[in-house]
Amino acid sequence: MRRRIRNQSSKESFLDDSLPSIFLVGYRGSGKTCVGTALARKLGFPFHDTDLWIESRCGKTIAQYFAEAGEPAFRCLESEILEGLLEKVRAGEKMVLATGGGIVLSSQNVARLRAAGHVVWLVASVKALKERIRRDPVSGTKRPPLQGRSSVDEVERVLKDREPLYRAAAHTQISVEGLSPDGVAARILEAVSRKLPSCRSSNGEGE
Repeated sequence: MRRRIRNQSSKESFLDDSLPSIFLVGYRGSGKTCVGTALARKLGFPFHDTDLWIESRCGKTIAQYFAEAGEPAFRCLESEILEGLLEKVRAGEKMVLATGGGIVLSSQNVARLRAAGHVVWLVASVKALKERIRRDPVSGTKRPPLQGRSSVDEVERVLKDREPLYRAAAHTQISVEGLSPDGVAARILEAVSRKLPSCRSSNGEGE
């Protein structure tokens, strides 16, 4: 069944209902929440964010829970929240999901994400991520430092460790630099539609 979607340039595109759920991965500051919200709006899918679910469950910010319970407990809860959301997807619900930056540290999380939908890595350079984190007043207060350093200072080292994990997890990579959230969402839709035969057919390609 075709559904009509209006993209950033106000042109209409058509995607059928076989479009999968889309899961966003990437480092903090890459724009997963903003892009996910824009993408969900374009698709008419519900939007979920694992960090927001964790904060709702705990009644605390991520940084507070991380400091009090420790990283192993946090990662365990993160995986539990993720599994609950993916159960909805496996039951037939479509969604756009923004995941925490460290969700890829668990190979089980990665396998479940890849099996349940289309994983998109939002890519940005170290320089761009540092600038985004500096400009975001929420990042320092709600997101914990991971190596005993400031969120800005640790970017290069942590990203170096995680980049291979993001790359292995992703079906699609999208650079976010120089684009608005709507612009990134439009790029994601274009990339996903090129990769999925049903979407290519619905967009009139290959006919």
